[in-house]
Amino acid sequence: MQIHNSPESSRDGLEYSAREARRITQQSTGILIPVYLPPGGNHDLQLELLADNVEACVDVVDDPHAVCLIADGPDCGGAQVKELASTYSVTATVAQRNRGKLSALRHGADKLRDPSLEWIAVIDADGDHFANELVNLTRAALAARRRFGAEDLLVIGRRASRHRPMGLLRGELEELADRVLLDALSYAAARSGEPLPLQGVTSIEEFPDFHSGFKLFSRQAAEHVFLAEPDLCDVDEDAYFRHGCEAVMTVEAMQAGAQLVSVQRTTFNEQPVSTFGQLQRDRLVADKMIWPCRKLQVPPDFVQQWLRNHVPRLQLATLAPQGKQELLTICNLVAEAFSLPPFTADLTVGPLFV
Repeated sequence: MQIHNSPESSRDGLEYSAREARRITQQSTGILIPVYLPPGGNHDLQLELLADNVEACVDVVDDPHAVCLIADGPDCGGAQVKELASTYSVTATVAQRNRGKLSALRHGADKLRDPSLEWIAVIDADGDHFANELVNLTRAALAARRRFGAEDLLVIGRRASRHRPMGLLRGELEELADRVLLDALSYAAARSGEPLPLQGVTSIEEFPDFHSGFKLFSRQAAEHVFLAEPDLCDVDEDAYFRHGCEAVMTVEAMQAGAQLVSVQRTTFNEQPVSTFGQLQRDRLVADKMIWPCRKLQVPPDFVQQWLRNHVPRLQLATLAPQGKQELLTICNLVAEAFSLPPFTADLTVGPLFV
């Protein structure tokens, strides 16, 4: 029997190497951990989770200074970040004012300018992002370079379920934002004449988990996202730095040429802490869609149709009347931003049969 070598069998195996991924993670990766502790609250659990997270991050890099804690304002964890930095010998910085997660990450990236750091990881401080899994994101990135010829990359640590760790409401709202963002990226690609490469994603999921807080950027992509001049696209600062931060990171990286890759990651069954409930969630979710559609120059009637395409498929739309009203309120904030007529109750109407 004659055996024909496939392209896969002729590879040298480096793309599968855990050893190489560990080396890159240990020696060439910086880790940004944004910290927000709301003033006046009891933060015992958050600080315990944060300390555990920092210790885990220190364990995966050779130099603890490659781990950077960033407090999003002096009164939002500044003292605690400095104390943790002293305990674990990590880098720390405190933003001048509370402006949002993306602002904190920009401060941190400015601190980690060491050219030996070829990769920059973002790991949230909520204890639900596990540093020991960072090597899997690195492995996926190295494989993507060899398989797809992509030099610049954005690797997303995607959740097996949005609903399970975050609850039905937030999971559904993030699905809506993710689906609209994918539409917007596809529209922009078609306009540019450059196809949107998603082969690093589509075998895993129908639409990427763009709003996951666990991301790995190649150095050039990170510099474009975190060190370039902010482009607010006529939205307010909250929409850019706070509400839409994950969309901003994704769009800016991909517009700069980064290819998207997804890797499965572990989450807790239920998030131990979250600041989601402290935000005006209707505004939060609307802003996740408004900025990217503005940035990618999507015509208002396209935005309108995408919302009509995706809202009826959401399970939240079957929760009457609360779920339907929540979706209607969010979509009308988007409509207002694009000078569209308000949506009415028919927004949730789908096909007759399923």
